[in-house]
Amino acid sequence: MSPIHRINPAELSPPAGFSHAVTATGSQLVFLAGQTALDGRGDITGSTLPEQFATALTNLLTALRVAGGSPADLARVTVYATDVADYRANAAELGRIWRRLAGRDYPAMAVIGAVRLWDEQALVEIDGVAVLP
Repeated sequence: MSPIHRINPAELSPPAGFSHAVTATGSQLVFLAGQTALDGRGDITGSTLPEQFATALTNLLTALRVAGGSPADLARVTVYATDVADYRANAAELGRIWRRLAGRDYPAMAVIGAVRLWDEQALVEIDGVAVLP
């Protein structure tokens, strides 16, 4: 049985690409550092938000996998975007990328606008918390 339980009350607006609340009971927490579209050499790849989002999410999921987890173990994810309007404009494509890489088990999520990220060319950064059984 999964240690993650997603809660989406009928009284709240229907969630699209996130869960309103997540409870977790497990034996190990995994705190995932913010990931951008850095490649193995340390260079930002991709010039569009969807390209960078796919790489950043892949990087996050790689760290999670090596720590012993899977996308279904994600309890909380925060997305930092340098252009929230661009994020909203690309929401459908970003959702497709999420489903392709992480599936349909959505964690509690937030998108936060950031003036800039550590790497000046980065358009998006993703961090998270997972709970392993």
